[in-house]
Amino acid sequence: MSDALTPHGSPGASTGGPTIAITGNSHRVRVIHGGVTMADTQAGLTLTETGLPDVFYFPREHVNMARLERSTHTSHCPFKGEASYFHLRTEDGLIENAAWSYETPFEQVVQIKGYLAFYASRVDRIDQTS
Repeated sequence: MSDALTPHGSPGASTGGPTIAITGNSHRVRVIHGGVTMADTQAGLTLTETGLPDVFYFPREHVNMARLERSTHTSHCPFKGEASYFHLRTEDGLIENAAWSYETPFEQVVQIKGYLAFYASRVDRIDQTS
């Protein structure tokens, strides 16, 4: 599955703005922090956005939700919608706003609804293997 979108949701249109591509990812992708697996999937999505690193999105059922605590922080992306954030509970404490989700994404990126992503800089590692 691959959908390339411009900010206005026109696949393949060239407006000079960023392009967003969402592809199914059948590789094993894991989020590991403090030796604990926080997310593990072979049914994730990879979101590629012009000028930004790829982001792995995990189905909620493949995330250790017991380790996440909803944050009051939100942000707005003009291309994806409102993002909700989650703190990550670890043995060493709380990592603030370590993960996010677009719970009601714009129609152009509706594929990421029900998925979560993690900041690579806030966890020990995000691994992708064949």
